[in-house]
Amino acid sequence: MTLRDIIKDCGVIDVKGNLDIRITAVTDDSRKVSEGALFVAVKGHGTDGHAYIAKAIEAGATAIVYEEDSSVASLLQNDICHPERGEGSVTFVKVASSRHAVAIIAANFYDNPSRKLSLVGITGTNGKTTTVTLLYQLFMAQGYNCGLLSTIANYVGTRRSETANTTADPITINSLMAEMVEAGCEYCFMEVSSIGVEQERVSGLDFKVGIFSNLTHDHLDYHGTFAEYLRCKKLFFDNLSPKATAIINIDDRHGEVMVQNTKAKVMTFSCKGLADHTCRVLEESFEGMLLRIDGREAWTRLVGRHNASNILAIYSAAMALGADPEETLVAISKLEPAPGRLEVMRGPKDLSVVIDYAHTPDAMDNVLKTLREIDRGKELICLFGCGGDRDRTKRPEMAAVAEKYSDRIIVTSDNSRTERTEDILEEIKAGFSPAGLSKAIFIPDRKEAIRAAIMFASKGASILLAGKGHETYQIIGTEKRHFDEREIVSEVFKSMETIEK
Repeated sequence: MTLRDIIKDCGVIDVKGNLDIRITAVTDDSRKVSEGALFVAVKGHGTDGHAYIAKAIEAGATAIVYEEDSSVASLLQNDICHPERGEGSVTFVKVASSRHAVAIIAANFYDNPSRKLSLVGITGTNGKTTTVTLLYQLFMAQGYNCGLLSTIANYVGTRRSETANTTADPITINSLMAEMVEAGCEYCFMEVSSIGVEQERVSGLDFKVGIFSNLTHDHLDYHGTFAEYLRCKKLFFDNLSPKATAIINIDDRHGEVMVQNTKAKVMTFSCKGLADHTCRVLEESFEGMLLRIDGREAWTRLVGRHNASNILAIYSAAMALGADPEETLVAISKLEPAPGRLEVMRGPKDLSVVIDYAHTPDAMDNVLKTLREIDRGKELICLFGCGGDRDRTKRPEMAAVAEKYSDRIIVTSDNSRTERTEDILEEIKAGFSPAGLSKAIFIPDRKEAIRAAIMFASKGASILLAGKGHETYQIIGTEKRHFDEREIVSEVFKSMETIEK
């Protein structure tokens, strides 16, 4: 593909050089530059790609997209290109925003794969991973080949690859979608984070359906204010095309706000009142829930009333995509929960250890409320921590939520990163009342904390391990260590069984 075709509609201001050169690859990482590549200098939060333009040229880049004149002035004057390439062999393209440009360039380079898929994106604070994972399961089970872009993993059909961010960079996104098209996928389901929207990682993508789950306290370390967090979520719906459908949860007070300026068709869902699609919980237990969706009964293996909302979002999306209502409800009854989302492990003394990714006050409130409603009268133990180098304002709020529902509380480490675990625990401690502190203990070592929670739980107790969910690692300092809570729980259960014998 020629450079001229690749930079179409990406906000070009000026060009120096030949636009008809062939481009072999596109990257915004100078370490990944190969001969004949286009390097896009993007300003990041930690590094600025403009500082690596010279390195990219030395590695073989034949075209540079940039936004700051000062970063290329000396290169244009001194011509640092290798002599064998000839003078002027590198083309420089100035754009208004390299962050916006790289998203459009990636879409163009991979021949706009999102237009060849029915692309469904979901944004919101909680429920994104569960919703896209279940949508992927739902449509795969009905014979469609699908793609998935999520916090847990990416899938092209049945082929799995690891993921680093909730919403990947635009080059990775378009590359994976191109693979989906090549593999014959018809649908792609992806999580859309507020940071991904703000950083334009989803610019240039053609969404057929956009879903809003809910909006609560999170990511204020990045956005600064809740109003800015909301604005970034809303921007996703502002940018949907008139051919798209925006599906919103009107049980959340921010639902209507999300679609105030959208051009898309709006569809609503509710578990509490009137909407285009409605759901009521008829029965619930650790084994699942019996729901009434749009007047029809359906069983789900998922647990918790917040998951009733997630199931309704899935059903609403399926209806927007033209699925049959009866077939969809039958398929929903066979869906498996996403890993690390209210994942129950049964053990000695009739214990129920629940592993969940809940790492925001609202998410933990939902999970603890669910456990309290299911196991009325039995002991409920909550074990949690808070991530380091992340939103500090939610730490005392997490303590208040744990205190509200739990009989006993164990505060421990999460991914402490470069903060001292003890400092994080002190900030959590500030959220407890004197009554809350009286039932809380602080054990910095998470493995020891899990062991203590299980060993000293009363018969029939429920123990929530909150915050890690699907993660099989713990980040302490800058080191990523293997840490799988399932393995730890299994070890403790085995040791208890040995003692009983």
